[in-house]
Amino acid sequence: MNHSITLPPSRAARAAPLLIPALIACYLVWGSTYLAIRLALVSFPPFFQMGTRFLVAGALVMAWVIIRKQQRPTLLEWRNALVIGTLMLGGGMGLTASAEVHIGSGLIATFIAVVPLMVSAWGLLLGQRPSRLDWAGMALGLAGVLLLVKGASFSAAPVGLACIAGATLLWSLGSVLSTARLPLASGPAGFGSEMLCGGAVLMVISLALGEPHQVASNWPFQPAALVAWLYLVVFGSLIAFSAYMYLLANAAPAVATSYAFVNPLIAIFLGAFFAGEHVTRGEWIACGVILTGVFLIFRGKSATGERK
Repeated sequence: MNHSITLPPSRAARAAPLLIPALIACYLVWGSTYLAIRLALVSFPPFFQMGTRFLVAGALVMAWVIIRKQQRPTLLEWRNALVIGTLMLGGGMGLTASAEVHIGSGLIATFIAVVPLMVSAWGLLLGQRPSRLDWAGMALGLAGVLLLVKGASFSAAPVGLACIAGATLLWSLGSVLSTARLPLASGPAGFGSEMLCGGAVLMVISLALGEPHQVASNWPFQPAALVAWLYLVVFGSLIAFSAYMYLLANAAPAVATSYAFVNPLIAIFLGAFFAGEHVTRGEWIACGVILTGVFLIFRGKSATGERK
């Protein structure tokens, strides 16, 4: 799709060199982070794992902003970062890690593929008019989700289902608000402020749940868990999450959320190959239905963008 149609010429020129690398980061890196989260859970409980991950990554980004003497977030932008960070990281990532305690990483990634559907639904509530392909995609995606949650994995873990449903709801709402109502500071300052705020919220939840006591009892950490946590900090947060926020600010929403096509396939493959996770035939069918629905939404958004 020609993104110069949806962006001002000067902005599109700046976005073009980083658009493809950002998409690759979201596609490949995020597809592998679901397995990394699962491996890190051996030593790091869900909210503690996510909180420390984003606090470290956010601190590194903000240190870079200060060293480079770039403009720091204003008080209003810090407020926006707190709201968006609470939704996308505190709720979205914290509940995703919690869901992986009960459900395989590949199926978690497949459920998260409904984010573009939810983004379209939130857009409808905020006054955006979906196209016919949007409506068809949302209907098909919903059917796929219903098939998926009736499978053995989700039926056996209602707590996991509740966690991942809440995660996708909060993540998609945060994605919409960050572009429509609550803009963050531009560039790395925006990414860093959101990660710091979201990480702080996650740590408050972790403390309330008593997770630090679990961490102390898990010392010394399993080497594989520690490596997985470091991978999440460097690749999952510093690289892929920053790439996603960049896409939200510089590309059409359908493009920014197109990672939902690729992530489930990578996550299912890695989960089966490295963690021995099993996916039933019915769950594979549900995955296909969901991804078809997401594809219809993607095509609908692309067609809308090309007509502008």
